[in-house]
Amino acid sequence: MDRILNFNEPLDVNLLDQVVHAMYYSKSPEREMAQTVLGQFQEHPDSWMKVDSILEHSRSQETKFYALLILESLIKFKWRALPREQCDGIKNYIVSVIIRISSDAGSFAREKGFLNKLNLIFVHILKKEWPNHWSSFIPELVSSSKTNESLCENNMNILRLLSEEVFNFSEEQMTQSKIAQLKSSFEKEFSLINQLCQYILENATRPSLIKATLDTLHKFLSWIPLHYLYNRDSAIPEPSMLVQLLLFKFFPEPMFRNSTLKCLTEIGSLSLTSEYDSFFVHIIDQFMNKIKVIIPKPSSIPEAYEDGDKNEQDFVHQLTMFLTGFFRAHLKVMESPLNIPYLTLAHDYLINISNVDDVEIFKICLEYWNFLSQNLYVDNASYTLLTTPPRLLLYKSILARVRTVLISKMAKPEEVIVVEDEEGNIVREMTKDTDSLTLYESMRETLVFLTNLDAENTQSIMLEKLDMLVKNREWSFSKINTLCWAIGSISGSQTKEQEKRFLVTVIKELLELCQVKSGKDNKAVIASDIMYIVGQYPRFLKDHWKFLKTVVNKLFEFMHESHPGVQDMACDTFLKIAKQCKRKFVIVQVDEPSPFISELLNQLHVTISDLEPNQVHTFYEAVGCMISSSTDIPLRDKLVNKFMELPNQSWQMIMNRASENVENLYNIDVTRQFVNLLKTNNKAASSLGPCYLIQITKIYFDLLNVYRTYSSFLSKNPNQTRTSLGLGMKSVKKEALKLLETFIERSEDKSMIYQNFIPPLLDAVLGDYQTNTPETREPEVLSLMAVIVTSLKQLVHPDIPKILEACFECTLSMITKNFEDFPYHRINFFNLIRSINSHAFVVFQKLSAQQFKLLVDCIVWAFKHTERNISETGLNILKELIENVSKVPEIANVFFSTYVVSLLTDVLYILTDSFHKSGFSLQCDVIRAMFIVIENGIVKVPIFDQEAAAQMPNLTNSIYIREVVTNYLSSSPNVTRQQVATMVQKIYSLTNVNATEFKSAVRDFLINLKEFQGEGVDNKELYIEELNAEKEAALNRARAIPGMVRPNENEEMMD
Repeated sequence: MDRILNFNEPLDVNLLDQVVHAMYYSKSPEREMAQTVLGQFQEHPDSWMKVDSILEHSRSQETKFYALLILESLIKFKWRALPREQCDGIKNYIVSVIIRISSDAGSFAREKGFLNKLNLIFVHILKKEWPNHWSSFIPELVSSSKTNESLCENNMNILRLLSEEVFNFSEEQMTQSKIAQLKSSFEKEFSLINQLCQYILENATRPSLIKATLDTLHKFLSWIPLHYLYNRDSAIPEPSMLVQLLLFKFFPEPMFRNSTLKCLTEIGSLSLTSEYDSFFVHIIDQFMNKIKVIIPKPSSIPEAYEDGDKNEQDFVHQLTMFLTGFFRAHLKVMESPLNIPYLTLAHDYLINISNVDDVEIFKICLEYWNFLSQNLYVDNASYTLLTTPPRLLLYKSILARVRTVLISKMAKPEEVIVVEDEEGNIVREMTKDTDSLTLYESMRETLVFLTNLDAENTQSIMLEKLDMLVKNREWSFSKINTLCWAIGSISGSQTKEQEKRFLVTVIKELLELCQVKSGKDNKAVIASDIMYIVGQYPRFLKDHWKFLKTVVNKLFEFMHESHPGVQDMACDTFLKIAKQCKRKFVIVQVDEPSPFISELLNQLHVTISDLEPNQVHTFYEAVGCMISSSTDIPLRDKLVNKFMELPNQSWQMIMNRASENVENLYNIDVTRQFVNLLKTNNKAASSLGPCYLIQITKIYFDLLNVYRTYSSFLSKNPNQTRTSLGLGMKSVKKEALKLLETFIERSEDKSMIYQNFIPPLLDAVLGDYQTNTPETREPEVLSLMAVIVTSLKQLVHPDIPKILEACFECTLSMITKNFEDFPYHRINFFNLIRSINSHAFVVFQKLSAQQFKLLVDCIVWAFKHTERNISETGLNILKELIENVSKVPEIANVFFSTYVVSLLTDVLYILTDSFHKSGFSLQCDVIRAMFIVIENGIVKVPIFDQEAAAQMPNLTNSIYIREVVTNYLSSSPNVTRQQVATMVQKIYSLTNVNATEFKSAVRDFLINLKEFQGEGVDNKELYIEELNAEKEAALNRARAIPGMVRPNENEEMMD
C-alpha cells in the first residue's frame, strides 16, 4: 500500500484502486491501514497533480470520487496560491472531461453520479475564475448547448448549481464584494441564458432536458431582472412568453407539473409595486382556472393525498407553497371586489390542505395562517371596538374554519407529561419531542392572534367540541388532549369577563368528566388536561379565590394518584400556580378563618405522603414561594418554622445519633437521608429567599461539622472514595455546598452574612479543598467562592487572598494537563476568576509580577479552550481586565507594554481557527478594546522593543500594533501582505467609529482567510449577534399582543 505515497515515481493507479477497495470493503486491520495511507496521500501537497492520471486510468468509481475530493479541496482552499498556468490547466482539464462524458447520451446516463461531482467542482472553479479570468464563460456555455441535447442538459445543471452557489449559499462563503460581482455578472449575461431557456422550452422534446431546464429556471426566478417576466411592449404588465409557456404549456402536463409549479411559486411570491398588480392577477386567474380542473373538489385533497403516489403528494406540497407564497405577497390586491372569488377559492383549498396528514405541509399552512391572522390583527388595531373592520368581515368564515383546524390538530405543550404511546396506552413521557414543542409554539401564537380577532368564535368552537366529548359522542384521548391544549394556549388573549365565563364552564365540565369517566387511563388523561389548563390562567385564578382553592385541593388529590406522570404534573402545576398566585395563599380570604397556608402546613405530612423525594422538593419550592410573599415578618418566621418542621425532625434525629457515636454518620442510608434533606432545604432556600435565614441558623454549624466529618473520613480513607459510602459522602458535601451557595446568593443583609457565616464557612471548606486529592476536590467549592465574591463584594476583599491561595494553583494544576479532565472544575474556576476581576480587581493589583503572569496565562488558556462556555468566559475575563487596567494609569503602562502584543496574537489565533467561531463577537470586542487602548493614547510608554524601533524610524504604538496584526495574518498564502495591510488599516480605522462596522469588516476578512484554511461553509456563528438581535426584537413585539407571552414568562401575570 505504501508505494502510492512515493511521489517521485509514476502513480500505480491499479494499486490505488486496490487500496480504495480495501478501505470500502475489507475488514480490520486492513481497512484501517488503507484509510491511513489514503489520508496521507490526500494530505500530500502534490496529490492533486495525480488526479488527471487517476481519472483517466482508474476502473473504480470509488477511486475517481476520491480523486475528485482531492481536487475539490485544492480548488476551495488553495486555488489563489496556484500559478495562473496551473489554474488554467486544471480548469481546461475539468471542462474537457465534462464535455466528453455529457456529449454522449450513453455515458451521460451511465456516469450520472460522477458527472454531478464534476459539475460541483467546476462550479467551485467558476466562483474563483468568473468573470475576472473567464469573461466569456456564459456565451461559450450557451453556444455549446445548441450542439447536443445531453450536453445541453448538463449545462443546465451547471447553471442551476452556479445560481444556487451565488444567490442561495454565498453569504457565509464569500465576501460581500465577491457576491456583488458574481450577481452583477449573472444579471448582465442573463439575456443569453433566457434565450437558451426559452428556445429549449419551445423546441425540445427530450423530457429530461425540459425538466432540467425547468429546475434551473426555478433557481433563476428569484433574482432575474423583472423585464424577463412581463411583456414590456404592452400598456400594462402582462406575462412574458416565458411565463406563458409555464402557465399554458407545462403546468397542465402531469410530467412537468411539479417543476413548473416551483417556477410559478417563485414568480408568484415576488413582492413588487402596485403597477405590477395586473400581472399577478392575470397569473392567479389562469392558475385557479387550471387548478379547478386538476382538483375539482377541494374537500377531497386530504383523502387524495393519503392515497396518492409520491408525485401526487409532491404536487400538493408545491401547491401549498404556491398559494401561501402568492397570498403573502399579494393579499391586499386580492381583496378587491373583482378578485374576491379567487381569494375565497384559494383559501378553501388551503384550509383543506391544512387537514392533510403531513406535518411539513401543515407547518407551511400554519406559517401562512399566522401571517394572515397577524396581518388582520395589526389592521384591526386601528378600528374602534364598536366597528368591525371590513377585512375581518371578509375573512370571517375562513378564520372560523382555520380555528377549527388548529384546535383539532393542536400540538402537545411542554408542561404535559402524560401521553398516549404508539399502542394507545397512557404513559409518562420520558423524553421531550422538540419538534412538537416548536410546532406548539407556532400554533399557540396563531391561535392567540385568532382569539384576539374573535374570542367569541374561538370559545364557541371549543365549547362545542367539549360538549361532544362530555356527551361521549366523539370520545378519544387525542380529541380531549388537543382541545385542552388549545384551551390552555389562548390564556390572556380574552377580556377578563370572557375568560371568566369560558374557564368556569370548561373546568366544571372537565371535573365532571373526570368523575363520570371510568378507567385509570381516562382519569389520568383528564387530570393531566385539567392541570395544564389551570396552570395557564393565573389571572383568572388570582381573581377567583374559591376556584383557586378548589383547583389546588384537586392538585393535592392528584398527588396521591399512582398513574405514571400524574404526580409529577400535579407538583409542577402546583409550583407554577404558587409562583403566579403566591400572595393569595398567605392572606385571609373572604369567608375563611385563616390564610390557606396555615391549613396547607397543618396537612403537609398527609399531602406529601405518597410523593417521591424529587416531587417533595418541588412541593417545598412551591410552598416557599407562598411564604416568601408574606409581608408580616413575625408571621412569616412562624410559617417558616412550621414549614421546615418535618425535615428538621429528621435532621435532629440523625444529629442525635451522631452525638452518641460519630460513626453513626458512616452509613449509606444516612448519607441518602442527608442528600434528600439538603435538597429539600435548597429548594426551600431558593424560593424563601432572605427569610430562609431563620432556618439556616438551626442547621448551619451541624452542616459544617458534617462537611468536616465526611471530608476527614475521605482524606484518611482514600480507598473508600469509589465505594457507595464514599460516593454518598461526596454527594452530601456537594449538596451542602449548593445549599450554602443558594443561601448566600439569595440573602439581603450582606454585612451580617459576612460577619456570622463566612469565617466558619471558609475555615471548613478552603483547607479541605487545598489539601485533598484532585479526585476528592468538589467543583462546587469554586462555584460557592465565586458567589461569595459576587454577593459580598468589598466586604470579602480581605479574604480573597486566602481564597486564591487555597484554590488557584491546585485547581490550575488539575485543569491545564489537557482539555478534558475535571470539566466542572474548569468552568467554575474561571467563573471565580471572573467574579474577582469584576468585583475585587484591587486584589489582582496586589499580586506579584510572577503571580500576575500566571493569572494572564490562565486567562489565555481559558479563551483557547475548545469548550464554548469556557472560551467565552476567558474572553469576558480578558475584556473586563482590559477595562479595569485602563482605569489605573500606573498599572496600564506596565500591563499593556508587557502583555498587549502577546494577548493580541493569542486572540488572533482563535479568531482565525475553526474551533472558536462561536466567540466571534467577543473576540472582536477584545481586539477592538486593545486597539482603543493604543489608538486613544491610554498607554504612555512604547509597547515595542529597541530593535523594532531601530528597524522602523518614527515608529509609534499605533503603527506597531497594526504591523503586528499584519505580520500575523500574512502567514496565510490565500491573501497577499498588501491585502492584509489594507484590511487591517480599514479595521483599525473603525476602532472609534462603530462596533457593528468593525465586526462586519473583520467578518469579511475572515471569510477570505478561511477559504484557504478549509473550514467548510458553516460560518453561521459569525452572524450570531444579528440573529440574537432579531430574536429580541421579535420578543418585544410579542409583549405588545395580549396573550402572546406565555403566563409563566409574563411578569405582569406574576403575583
